[in-house]
Parts: sequence; C-alpha cells; structure tokens
Amino acid sequence: MDAGTWTPLHADVFSSIQTNVISSAIWWECTQEENEVIFVPSGWYHQVHNLEDTISINHNWFNGYNLSWVWDLLLKDYNEASEYIEDLKGCDDFEELCQRNLAANTGMNFYDFFIFIVRFAFANVVLLHTLGHVKNETSRKPSETMQHIYFNLESIRSTAVKMKPINTGDRQGVLLDLRKNLEDHSFIELCASVGKTYELIHDQSEVTPTLLKCTDFMFTSCVGSQVQSSEDLVAFIDDALTKLGGAFSR
Repeated sequence: MDAGTWTPLHADVFSSIQTNVISSAIWWECTQEENEVIFVPSGWYHQVHNLEDTISINHNWFNGYNLSWVWDLLLKDYNEASEYIEDLKGCDDFEELCQRNLAANTGMNFYDFFIFIVRFAFANVVLLHTLGHVKNETSRKPSETMQHIYFNLESIRSTAVKMKPINTGDRQGVLLDLRKNLEDHSFIELCASVGKTYELIHDQSEVTPTLLKCTDFMFTSCVGSQVQSSEDLVAFIDDALTKLGGAFSR
C-alpha cells in the first residue's frame, strides 16, 4: 500500500482475531515498525495510517474462543439477506438465493461454516484418540494440548447446539463421514497442521510424531462417524468425548 493510505475505523470480518505484519504504520497510539506484529482481539475497532509504502500481511481467524460469535454474525447476516429478497419467498430456490447472498456478503454461508466446524471436530477427535495412546502408554496426566482439544470440541458442540433450529446440514444435503475423511490425504494433512498448531501454542512436540506413527484408526468403529446436521454433530462430539474422553479423567 502506498504511503498516506489508510483504512477507516472498523472491526474485522466474522468478529475474528487479526494479526498484522506490516512495515510502518500508526495504530491507535503506537507506531508499528518493520517486522513487528500487532494482535487485534475479536471485535476491537481499529484504524491504520501507512506512513510509507507498505506491504501489509493480515490474517483474520477464529477459534474456540470466538466461534460462537462467528455463528451469531452469520445468522444475523442471513436474516438480513432473506429480508432483502422477501418478495421471492415463494420461489423454490429461495433458500439457495439466501445462502448465495450470504456467502457473497459475509464470506461464507451456513453450508461452508457447517463443513468447516465438522471437519475440525473430526480432526480434533483424531488428535484426541492419538494423544490418548500416549497417555495410556506413559500413564501421564492430561497434557495442556489434550485439555485444549477438549475445550475446542466443547466450543464446537456449544455452537452446534445454537445451530440446531436451523438444521444447516439437512438444508444443504451434506453428509460428512469421518471414515471417508481418514482416507483423504488432505484431511490427514489438516490433522497434522492442527496438531502442529497445538505444539506451537503449548511448546510441546507430542502430537505430530505420534500422529505419523499412529495407523490404528479403528476407533471409528466405536464412535459414530456420519454427520449430516448440527444435531448429528452434537451427538458425534458427545459420543467421542464419552468413549475417548477417558484421557481427561483426573
């Protein structure tokens, strides 16, 4: 961005958390220098003035702490999108139009969000199973990583409960299967990436090596694996925490 450009006062998409890596800018009452990073908490309004020609790298993301806020925003924007085209409510493709407008205006729709949280629930259950082997073999207490996984699954579950009246998956006809995901190389890469993130946060290296060595995913035979609605997702997480969550018994 050129020197002198600026962004008006705003909060970031999805009420998300933002990290900026930027060359030189005024940020509220501070000057961000080259190679410095500024963390902007969810929902915090901010404004940026670029003092010189700048390469700005911004990352917006959501996690277990603000996941429910993202759903609240999607629902609010969905209601607004449906109101704008209320005169078309009798059309067969009304719901599809609402979802299309929601994706265009907000960046994702119910379908995208549902698939996102289901796949991350699947990934966290795989990691929970993997780390459970480590605990059983070493008789250690639950690690910070395992407790973090538990927190994220509970956060996804709480959000799915709020989604129940919408029946997101049923509306879109989506069926996600953990067993089939485990046959997908990209999903295994997702599990490894999520595991590495936990390692960075907690300065522990127990996830990735164990995941790479663990080929026993037969636990899917005792945990429900098919998810088509938010209600299914709640049941899946409850089942997983009941059958695999013994790792958290204190």
